Amino acid sequence: MLLRTERRRRGETKRVLIVDDEADIRELLDLTLVRMGLVADCVGSLAEARKMLAQDRYQLCLTDMRLPDGTGLDLVRFISGTVTDLPVAVITAHGSTENAVSALKAGAFDYIAKPVSLDQLRALIKSALELPTTDSVRVSGIESSLLGSSPAMKQVRTLIDRVARSQAPVHITGESGSGKELAARLTHRLSARRDYAFVPVNCGAIPENLMESEFFGYRKGAFTGANEDRDGFFQAADKGTLFLDEVADLPLSMQVKLLRVIQEKRVRKVGATTEEAVDVRVICATHQDIKALVEQGNFRQDLFYRLNVIELRMPALRECRDDIPLIAQHTLEKLARAAGIGPPLLTPEVLAALQNYSFPGNVRELENILERALALMGGNRLAVEDLNLLPVQRNDSLVVPATLQEHLDQVERQAIIAALKETNYNRTAAARLLGVTFRSLRYRMVRLGINE
Repeated sequence: MLLRTERRRRGETKRVLIVDDEADIRELLDLTLVRMGLVADCVGSLAEARKMLAQDRYQLCLTDMRLPDGTGLDLVRFISGTVTDLPVAVITAHGSTENAVSALKAGAFDYIAKPVSLDQLRALIKSALELPTTDSVRVSGIESSLLGSSPAMKQVRTLIDRVARSQAPVHITGESGSGKELAARLTHRLSARRDYAFVPVNCGAIPENLMESEFFGYRKGAFTGANEDRDGFFQAADKGTLFLDEVADLPLSMQVKLLRVIQEKRVRKVGATTEEAVDVRVICATHQDIKALVEQGNFRQDLFYRLNVIELRMPALRECRDDIPLIAQHTLEKLARAAGIGPPLLTPEVLAALQNYSFPGNVRELENILERALALMGGNRLAVEDLNLLPVQRNDSLVVPATLQEHLDQVERQAIIAALKETNYNRTAAARLLGVTFRSLRYRMVRLGINE
C-alpha cells in the first residue's frame, strides 16, 4: 500500500477508478490493473464515485451498469458533463444489447459484458489509455483535412472530435461524394486506434457468394480454391477500424452474420470449427435512407440499431457554398503539385461560377471538374469555359415538376447523363465519377429510363 501511495504522489502510474458493488469483481479488476502497472481506486456506489472524481484525476473509469444508488448510465452522464476528457467503460450483463447501446449513446468509451473476458478487458484498458489528450492538436488535425468555416462544417468537425474518443459504432450519412470516407479516416486518425489499420470495404462491390470468406476469412480446404488459410477484413482490421462503405448494399444473409460479430466481438472463418476474438471498431456509411429500407424489410432493424449508435451527417457541398473558394483553392494546389506545375489563378468569375453551381456530385465532382479544367486550361489561369459545368436552366425555360420526387429524378437524370457522356458511356467509369456502385448506377438507369 505504501508503494502504491508513493507512486501516486510522484505521478508515475496512470490511475483508474473502479465502480462496482460486488467485492469479487472489484478485486478481479484491481488485480488485472496492478498486473498492467496501473493503480486502481475501488468504490461500490455512485455517490462514492462522484466523491473520488471531485478529489482526484483519473485516466479511465470502469463502472458496473447496476449500482445500489443509481446506474452506470448516471455515472457516464455525470462524467460527460463534468470531466469531459475521462473515458468511461461500462460493464453490462451478458446479452444486454440494449444497455450496451444506451451506454455508448450516453457517451461511454466502450462496454464489456459479463462474464468479463480478461483479454478483452486488457485491450479495452490499453485503448482507453492511448486516447489523445491535447484537444488543440486534435482539432487542428481535423481542420487541416476537413476544410470550411460554415456552420455545417464546424458542427461536423466538433462531432468527429467527440466520437473519436469513443469506441461506439458510427453511421455516416450523406450524398455521394460528400466526404463520408474522409470523415471515417479522420475519426480513426484521431482515436486510440490510430496506430493500427484502417480497412475500407465497399460492400456493394463484393459478390454475394464471396462475402462471408472476404469478411471473415477461410481455412485451407474450406472450398475449391482455398489452398491456404486466409484472414478476412475483420482480422485485417484487428485493433483498428473497419469502414463499411455502402453498408445498405449488404444482403440480408450477410447482415445476420455481421450483427453477430459486432455483438460477440468474435468471428469464425469459413471451414473453421472455433471462433477467434477480434477487436474492431466499425464505422459504416451510406447515401441511402436505411430507416426506409428497414421499414421495407430490406435491412435488419437490430443491425441498424447497433450500427446507428452515433449518426454523423456529412453536408452536401451546396449547403456550404461559402466554403467552396477555400476547398477549390486547396484542391487546385494539390492537383497542381501532382502535375508538377504552379497552381493557376482562380479568378472571381470562376469562383462565382463554382459557387452558383449545384454540385450534385459534391466534393468529388468539384475535384473532377478542377482536374479536368487544369488539363484543358490555356495560360496560367482558369476560365469559366474550362470548368465545363452543366448548364443552369433559366426560369423562362424551366419546366416545373409536379412533385418533389419528379424534380429530384430530373436532377439525378441530368447528372447520370452528364457522367455517361464524360466517360464515353463507360458505366463503370461513370459510377466511379458519380461516387456510386456499378449496381446502384444500373438500378438508377433502369428506374429513370436511361438507355445508352
